[in-house]
Amino acid sequence: MKVSPTELPGVFLVEPRVFQDNRGHFLELYHAGRYAGQGLPREFVQDNVSFSAQNVLRGLHYQLGQPQGKLVMVVEGRIFDVAVDIRRGSPTFGRWVGVVLSSANYSQLYIPAGFAHGFCVLSDTATVIYKCTDFYAPKEERGIRWDDPSLSIAWPVSKPLLSEKDSVYPVLDSLSADCLPVFRSA
Repeated sequence: MKVSPTELPGVFLVEPRVFQDNRGHFLELYHAGRYAGQGLPREFVQDNVSFSAQNVLRGLHYQLGQPQGKLVMVVEGRIFDVAVDIRRGSPTFGRWVGVVLSSANYSQLYIPAGFAHGFCVLSDTATVIYKCTDFYAPKEERGIRWDDPSLSIAWPVSKPLLSEKDSVYPVLDSLSADCLPVFRSA
């Protein structure tokens, strides 16, 4: 497995070893010891599956009181996956990183707690799986507008399909400090 840091400290691109032959392929989705050895969480408490059609954009989501780290992977299709640092006081506050994850490249993106997360579907459909470091807590769910001009995310879709909730989230600059996670240096 190869783990590469991104431009945002704490966000990592993970490329698992893939064993292929004439029968197909095999890879480990997660191995606690190997991932912990690379500085990634050892414990995840919830696994989620999301199935979406082309041009669906989900995000930008975060939880305030129970922040979730996420390990994201695509098992069918192709997405543009985005992490945004929204931790109050962070030196990279308001910066984002985006990568293409697909069932062809097997890559994973680890997004630490305190970051907003979103993705858009580039293929006809996509099935995304992600492991979370904390449980989903509906009362703690928050979001930021996907097209926030201060973020200038280069989404590769021009007219995304959004949920009603995702279409009305506020922009980052309008959120009060108590609505954002706090940066804690290591």
